[in-house]
Amino acid sequence: MATATAPALSDSASATRAAGSSFYTAMRILPRAQRQAMFEIYSFCRAVDDIADSNASYDRRLNELAQWRLKVDALYFGRPPAELRALAGAVRTFDLRKDDFLGIIEGMEMDAAADIRAPDWSKLDLYCDRVASAVGRLSVRVFGLGEQEGVALAHHLGRALQLTNILRDIDEDAAMGRLYLPREELQAAGIASTDPAAVLAHPGLPKVCAAVARRAFAHFADADRIMAGCPRRAVRAPRLMEKVYRAYLEGMMTRGWTVPRERVRVSRARLLWLVLQHAIV
Repeated sequence: MATATAPALSDSASATRAAGSSFYTAMRILPRAQRQAMFEIYSFCRAVDDIADSNASYDRRLNELAQWRLKVDALYFGRPPAELRALAGAVRTFDLRKDDFLGIIEGMEMDAAADIRAPDWSKLDLYCDRVASAVGRLSVRVFGLGEQEGVALAHHLGRALQLTNILRDIDEDAAMGRLYLPREELQAAGIASTDPAAVLAHPGLPKVCAAVARRAFAHFADADRIMAGCPRRAVRAPRLMEKVYRAYLEGMMTRGWTVPRERVRVSRARLLWLVLQHAIV
């Protein structure tokens, strides 16, 4: 076995935008071509996510996302706009699917059209598929996974990561008027309101969050089983992401959900240890 040592990162704007994120840490262990492709995918996601999360009117956000649909169309017609020329190279090299880019935009449109508040599990699952598992379906092609196991991994790991994010960001989302906690779990906890502030102050909140966490843990377990049957090199980056986000989720379960909810973080020492574990092939 040898320790994988990545060459110096490029100075691309895409890599710069990813810097400081858990995503950036996981992608650094990839070979250069894969790493740069992932940074371009991340850059695309950040661009459309910034629109969905902006303070612009709903109509303006939807119009701007519609422009991104046209940009994706142009990319696949062989006429990529300037901001997607680097991504066009990744599309060609790794045979990335247009439908997945459009799926990501559709997920952002769900946020841009109205503030999501207490969706049912079916709508929340669709949202997770679009904003997370679609990203996963692009990513597994870059990682070199086979079609069947790649799609399955994207399904489960994408949902696990997104549900973890929802729990981690409940206060930030509430400040924006959003509440992604599922309606069925609110009702089971005796919470009738869908107002974000009211829900976060309700004594039944821990029961709701625990139910969402159980769903996330189940998806993590399914993702682990899939990765166990894949070549180790092909799943180094997604396994690192899984370990980091599972640590977030476990930390939140230990912290609890009562106020004040200090943001759970992974220590630099633990993150370094995880990187070292998964940089060895």
